[in-house]
Amino acid sequence: MYEFSIIIPAYNESDKIIPSLTQVVTFMRNFSDSFEILVVDDGSSDNTVELVEGYARDNKEIRLIKNAHKGKGPTVWTGMMEAKGRYIYMADADLSTPISELETLFKWITEHGFDIVIASREGIGSKRVNEPYYRHLMGRVFNAMVQIIALKGIKDSQCGFKLFTKKAAKEIFKRTQIYGKDSKELKKGYMGAFDVEVLFLARKLGFKIKEVSVTWTYVQTSRLNPLSDSIKMVMDVVKVRINDLKGIYKI
Repeated sequence: MYEFSIIIPAYNESDKIIPSLTQVVTFMRNFSDSFEILVVDDGSSDNTVELVEGYARDNKEIRLIKNAHKGKGPTVWTGMMEAKGRYIYMADADLSTPISELETLFKWITEHGFDIVIASREGIGSKRVNEPYYRHLMGRVFNAMVQIIALKGIKDSQCGFKLFTKKAAKEIFKRTQIYGKDSKELKKGYMGAFDVEVLFLARKLGFKIKEVSVTWTYVQTSRLNPLSDSIKMVMDVVKVRINDLKGIYKI
């Protein structure tokens, strides 16, 4: 068993995956004596897979997992199910939050007893760099709705950098209903609001969650359609509440 598992979901990341992996490998070799990096490819149509395979030949800590294209939620789910570390960290391939922030998040588990520590772009000490105003506004409107429907008190459920104890990760992800191994294949990229279901289940299971302010740099992406994806994400949040009312999440 490793001390850390780093899960990196990847979909058409050929322009950034090697620099990001270099940063992660370099940092982790100084931070931990035992770790694995799981790059879970979400059915990329570019040469992301070939690049990771080549890089992994000289960096044995890296393991590539090939998924059909189902979106970010099922891709992260696969990584969580495959991870063998005592602590499991999910990180976006663009490293919009630097890998070095893992050290700060980890202290909240080892020194304060939290089970899940999530990076937050809101709150005292957080920094958003180069983010367009309209994206920030969209995020704030969405989060307000998330707090009303499902996650009262959590200011930023959607930042893609979250640290779990192994127990928390395995207990939560085996119970997710909206995205998982049975999700349908897609024709285009989709982020989804799987994070909301994950954190909702975490609370149902009694795990302690801590939000920690981080520095986050906006990286432009063509995978997010502001209108259609926002509507789908709202529907994801509503599904979480409906599932709960139906007793589907009963522990």
